[in-house]
Amino acid sequence: MIAGMNLGDPISYEVLASGTKVFSSDKAEIGTVVHVLADEDEDVFDGIVIDEQTGPGGHRFADADQIDTIFERGVVLNIDRAASKQLPEPSANPAVLRDDPGTGALAGKLRRAWDRISGNY
Repeated sequence: MIAGMNLGDPISYEVLASGTKVFSSDKAEIGTVVHVLADEDEDVFDGIVIDEQTGPGGHRFADADQIDTIFERGVVLNIDRAASKQLPEPSANPAVLRDDPGTGALAGKLRRAWDRISGNY
């Protein structure tokens, strides 16, 4: 539980359900979980794809490092509402987001996010 919000007990990403609400660090509801991204063979949690709006579109990717706690009834990010608006959209070719050596891990995570959303997994 975070101050003023009863989100239940902390849980593992492995049981996090689609449709679970996502909150910023300043307690703003920013959307719902669409997909949990993980490399199941390596037991590595990559992050989540968030739907910021009702209906199609509005998907954002939150890296595992941007997630503070996963609860039964909510995910709390460690970034505020303003920063959550800057989260990248999953795309078919995420490597073009930036052209520097630091994009390798993020690019792979975004590619997996896109594959999940588009059914290419």
